Amino acid sequence: MTTKPKVSKFRIRRSASTAPAAGSYGNAAEAQPAPEAQAGHAPGQQAGQKPEPPRDGQIDQTRAEAPGTSIDDIRREGLTGRELRMARRVAQKHGLAPTSDFDAVRLLRARGIDPFQRTTMLELVKGDGAKARDEDRVQLPQTVPAPGHNLPSTETNPADRRAAEIVGIQRDIVKRRRRKMLLLFSRLAAFVILPTFLAGYYFAVMATPMYSSNSAFLILSADGSGGGKGGLGGLLPGQFATGQDAIATQEYLESKDAMLRLDREQDYRAHFSQPWIDPIQRLDPDASTEDLYSLFRNHVKIGYDPTEGVMRMEVIAADPETSVRFNQQLIAYAEERVDELSRDKRNDAVKTAAESLEQAKADRRAAQERLVALQEGSILDPEGEIASIRSLINTVELQLQEKELALSVQNNNPRPNTAKVEALESEINVLRAELERQKRRLTDAASGERSLASKTAAIQMAQADLATADLVLQSALETMRMSEIEANKQVRYLTVSARPVAPQEAAYPKVFENTVLAFLIFSGIYLMISLTASILREQVSS
Repeated sequence: MTTKPKVSKFRIRRSASTAPAAGSYGNAAEAQPAPEAQAGHAPGQQAGQKPEPPRDGQIDQTRAEAPGTSIDDIRREGLTGRELRMARRVAQKHGLAPTSDFDAVRLLRARGIDPFQRTTMLELVKGDGAKARDEDRVQLPQTVPAPGHNLPSTETNPADRRAAEIVGIQRDIVKRRRRKMLLLFSRLAAFVILPTFLAGYYFAVMATPMYSSNSAFLILSADGSGGGKGGLGGLLPGQFATGQDAIATQEYLESKDAMLRLDREQDYRAHFSQPWIDPIQRLDPDASTEDLYSLFRNHVKIGYDPTEGVMRMEVIAADPETSVRFNQQLIAYAEERVDELSRDKRNDAVKTAAESLEQAKADRRAAQERLVALQEGSILDPEGEIASIRSLINTVELQLQEKELALSVQNNNPRPNTAKVEALESEINVLRAELERQKRRLTDAASGERSLASKTAAIQMAQADLATADLVLQSALETMRMSEIEANKQVRYLTVSARPVAPQEAAYPKVFENTVLAFLIFSGIYLMISLTASILREQVSS
């Protein structure tokens, strides 16, 4: 592709009407030569005389009258101040002595020099050698060389030379681009394409096929709200367990404890250390527990969906039967873990109620023993004893009242019977003494013993404590029953919704996906290193 050279225009005249006059100064000077020049000598000069050389600053009358060479014509051309100053500099460069800027233009045109030509402006900055050559150059039309020497010039046209240089530059740019593209493709082939090809070859040919078995299970809890239809409604599973239980089970299955247990019971390490597995996936028989755990995490994938409450597990092994066996064993571990969680929650829920019930039973037993001890040390029925004493006091008071009435009757007689009076007084004294003795039985304490009232109060307090202990025991029993119901709601059940099945085709490695992933990884590493190198190179060069 060749781009045509474009040249900007310089020094455009102010008026287009005067431009032809300025540009045709050479033709006018050549087309209308002075008559004296055609005759061969100037007027007033005799034949055979040598013409007088012109003095500096002297204006040739014949050239001054030529069109385009007079000062008036130059003024009418409408030259700018910049062009006039340039004409004066060109005239001074050629050794002329102009009296004004217009005179400089006239003198230059008289010598056949265009003061506004681009090459003339460039000659102002040439060296002394170029200046001497310009002074020696004849500014007149040259004669045509002899026919034998009229050969084509070796110098090309400037436009053709410029076009050839542009083509050469374009070819050089294309060559450099091809070289850079070749280097780029070489680096890509070495750092991206070749490693990607090796990775794809490994995944397609060398990698040992791995088989995966999938299973899904749920952790359910007892729903207490569904127990209205029967006595066993509180024990029926009706809702998903909380996310904490599922997460705890997932963490246990992915833990090192489950891995070590699986290794002890199913020989997990020996399965992946078999010699027919490729060296990259094979486990060293003497590998550490951390290496085995890393392999376990890569080959056992467990996910939990909180929206559905389903846990999905994928177990990868070198053969289908072993994969199914490992999967079933891990499900059994999950069931045991769920049972342990249910047992712990049940025990935590019932533990406080059971302790309260035992304390209530102990308090009730202590109150009963205290009441029995009080009853054994005193009267069995203090209230009955008090009632009998009060009945006896009432009887004695009635008899005493009757005897006092009889004594009053005898004393009211004019001649009372002395014997009867004395007998009545004696009976009254006896009844009063008995009445006092019975009253003292209620309030006075005997030697070494408490009074009947204090014994009765102690027994009544013991009976009240026993009644309170009975109420507390009844409340503890009710609390225990409710705690057991709530504990039954905390029971967890693991239900397997999809059991593992032995696969018929290998699931891993995924050749296409792994190869694309390797390509993206190598490309990213190459781009990162390239950008880093470019930035460092730019920083160093700046």
